[in-house]
Amino acid sequence: MINRPRVRIFAAATSAVVALSLSASQATSQAVSRAASGSSSPSSEATTTTTRAKSAAPVRISTNEYAARRDSVAGSLGGGVLLVMGSPEPAEDYLSFYQNPWFDYLTGIREPGAALVMVKRDGAASSFLLVEPRDASREVWSGFRLGTEGAEKLSGIPSQLAKQLPALLESLFGPTDTLWVAGAAADDPTVASLVAERPSLVVRRADRAIRAARAFKSEAEIALIRQAIDITVLAHQQALRLIEPGLNEFEVQALIEYTFRRNGADRPSFASIVGSGPNATTLHYNANDRFMKSGEMLVMDIGASYRGYAADVTRSVPVNGKFSPDQRAVYTIVRNAQKAAERQATVGTSWRVVSDSARNVIAEGLARLGLVDSADAQYECAPSRSCSQVALYYMHGLGHGIGLDVHDPDSHEITGALAVGSIFTIEPGIYVRANLLEVIPDTPANAGLRARLRKTLPRFANIGVRIEDDYVVTANGLEWLSRGAPREIDEIEAMMRKPYTGPAARDQSLVERYGSGGR
Repeated sequence: MINRPRVRIFAAATSAVVALSLSASQATSQAVSRAASGSSSPSSEATTTTTRAKSAAPVRISTNEYAARRDSVAGSLGGGVLLVMGSPEPAEDYLSFYQNPWFDYLTGIREPGAALVMVKRDGAASSFLLVEPRDASREVWSGFRLGTEGAEKLSGIPSQLAKQLPALLESLFGPTDTLWVAGAAADDPTVASLVAERPSLVVRRADRAIRAARAFKSEAEIALIRQAIDITVLAHQQALRLIEPGLNEFEVQALIEYTFRRNGADRPSFASIVGSGPNATTLHYNANDRFMKSGEMLVMDIGASYRGYAADVTRSVPVNGKFSPDQRAVYTIVRNAQKAAERQATVGTSWRVVSDSARNVIAEGLARLGLVDSADAQYECAPSRSCSQVALYYMHGLGHGIGLDVHDPDSHEITGALAVGSIFTIEPGIYVRANLLEVIPDTPANAGLRARLRKTLPRFANIGVRIEDDYVVTANGLEWLSRGAPREIDEIEAMMRKPYTGPAARDQSLVERYGSGGR
């Protein structure tokens, strides 16, 4: 799933955050070194490993790791009280509940109406968890509740009833104090009441400190992301065999999301994008309700969420199973751009270098196709303002971190460079919209470009290509995590020639691994 051009997160690198990041990186380095030890030789491009998440031991994030996360965040903040609210109960008890990543990251508690309070005084931090009570009559409708006893046993955090939150906060504040809030807590009525009653209370946001901690993934987190990716790869394999002219996009979406849930995924990690023809050139299209036609491209940008952790893998394929010469030309440029980025994605490299390497390949390729005047050509995008012609076809960032959010912070956003344990997507793309001339202002400065595109544009109109894979930086180079989803032209065409005979048979080891992992 593409994102807008990346904005770096600036956060103070406190000793606690650095300690957590070093621990995560060291654990990751050990894990990926084991995974890579069976490969023939490291290379600058993504390595291919046959070690998949489903063959590893069941993964569960320990209470010790959650405690280390809270300590890391507390170490990043000044003194005071931190309030993080869990997601509320759905409006109706028959709607699905999903915990927000702020609360999930610090507690692992995935039931509604909970809250976390952390207190930092004189360098020491303590935590309190507040949850809804057990209520057997209510649980008939909405399911089992942990209650205070169960929450404390699961999390290791002293627990109280949620209704005691106002009194707890009141008891923790001094005459002058600081209340740190994250996520939706800033808008909670409890906070508004506290501010009204205590004019001297200073309210500050802790979002950056928590995002900074989340940017450094642990070995357990990477294992969960691997599992999400493995399931997403299975879905891509299934979809390629199903696709043919005359099917509706929602039929492909249905098989993809069936494969997710069948293999233990919680849900899609974002709205599945299955866009054919003109829809292939809309970045976040997700209506998925058009009948596909021969001669069109289909973009499938999908990702499973596994125990809260997201995958994000995109494939672009010809609906009829055979790339036309023009589709092949555009696809090859995008794939070469991805290769260029892979070669640059090494320890110590800035994301800008990785991104620029891909963009340069795209710019040169578009110039060869005649879609831009030159790799560095500009056009008048607004009065007295020039923009890159390349941005008419490639207008998004190269990639993003993945984790509890599909666009999750990654360590390079904090440190400025890729490091062991950095886990992210690389997803260049080219999108040739049929109505591109409506995007380019009809001004004298643009007259020549518009005239040239009237001749060139029809040849490539409605060709949309995005290729997105997931990677982790290891001590041995870049590991390609989403290996198995065909991405070379001959691999895609070979997979699409295989007859579709129905959903894949049950993978017992994959399914049963979910049950043994626990929550």
